[in-house]
Amino acid sequence: MKVLGVIPARYASTRFPGKPLIQINGKSMIERVYMQAKKSDRLHDVIVATDDQRIADEVLSFGGLVQLTATDHQSGTDRCAEVARSLSSYDVIINIQGDEPYISPEQINLLISCFDLPETKLATLIKVIDSEEELFNVNIPKVTINTNGEAIYFSRQTIPFIRGKAQSEWLVQNKFFKHIGIYGYHAQTLQLITQLMPSMLEYAESLEQL
Repeated sequence: MKVLGVIPARYASTRFPGKPLIQINGKSMIERVYMQAKKSDRLHDVIVATDDQRIADEVLSFGGLVQLTATDHQSGTDRCAEVARSLSSYDVIINIQGDEPYISPEQINLLISCFDLPETKLATLIKVIDSEEELFNVNIPKVTINTNGEAIYFSRQTIPFIRGKAQSEWLVQNKFFKHIGIYGYHAQTLQLITQLMPSMLEYAESLEQL
């Protein structure tokens, strides 16, 4: 199984323009993400996918691989799909968020291990929420899962809702999960899902995983 790590990075972010180039202890955000990804012993290659020459130049300056992509992509997933089409020898594509400078290689390897099962077509990571601050923060996507560990729904709101209990008791009454923004796709599945039109729920929540 040949695995490619793709780091989508855009300059023209609405909330934080130029975020991939900000300096963190002497290195750019994108360099730190790239170097963390390179520590994974299950990724055969790592490449940055960007539509901005400034980011491309930064990646080249530290010896990284980069591909310039179209400027009209609606999501990082679409950017990954373009790269995957031009590098068709990979079986699995790992989408590593460009604003996660401290992502661990263990997280990447854990996600890749999901594809050791041949039936896996798409996977992501979740983590137990352990604070009320995270539980009720709409900027932290939540996910509810079934007994097989499959995602039922993602939301910015707290899910599930615990009826009849004060919100201060929710963490005691139930286990809640937040979504860790790293995705893995079988190469063919990635091309299929990027051909789908965004759903009403994706627009409503502004969450591409929907």
